[in-house]
Amino acid sequence: MTSSPSSAEGSSGLPDRPKLVLASASPRRLSLLEQIGIVPDAVVSADIDEEPRPGELPRPLAQRLARQKAEHIAAQRTDAALVLGADTVVSVGRRVLPKAEDEKTARACLKLLSGRRHKVLTAVVLRPSAGWPQGTPCERLVETSVIFHRLTDAQIDALIAQGDWQGKAGGYAIQGAAAAHIRQIGGSYSAVVGLPLFETAQLLRGQPVGKPSGGWIA
Repeated sequence: MTSSPSSAEGSSGLPDRPKLVLASASPRRLSLLEQIGIVPDAVVSADIDEEPRPGELPRPLAQRLARQKAEHIAAQRTDAALVLGADTVVSVGRRVLPKAEDEKTARACLKLLSGRRHKVLTAVVLRPSAGWPQGTPCERLVETSVIFHRLTDAQIDALIAQGDWQGKAGGYAIQGAAAAHIRQIGGSYSAVVGLPLFETAQLLRGQPVGKPSGGWIA
């Protein structure tokens, strides 16, 4: 005699879908998820120190911060949950550009990026809570190259005046006024905005979620 699936499992024997928690206060990441039909059950800001460690390179920095965000929130959950954390780092060579919190920083970033190729590294991490042990920890790092044309002082002034640089890594928002000055992008546009949608969807598709609830995305 075979036993029937428990209430925590679907007819396929896989667990029902847990709560999806976005470990970010970024409205951009929430909007990107909604773009592909995913609405998190909760949005919680992960209060961690985002300063680079001495000598820390851009790729490891993005991965570490995304992991810390996801793990910090996952550790706080007692229910069945899957936590999504992400972090975006803008770099020129081995140099990590700061998040621009004032005009001086934004201007310095734009002058550095003017006429140059730079990299945008976005890490996305999924961590299940202790209440959902069936979940699969997984992550991806997406690297995108971006090239600004050579900016004049007047163009930099205009970008500063727009104000959408505030709080942005590298001092610009590709979905904002800076789009008029970006000559080329190689890689994932959504990753530059803040979340690589294809890679995020693939990670979610790989989670062991059964019917009737189904996964988060087809």
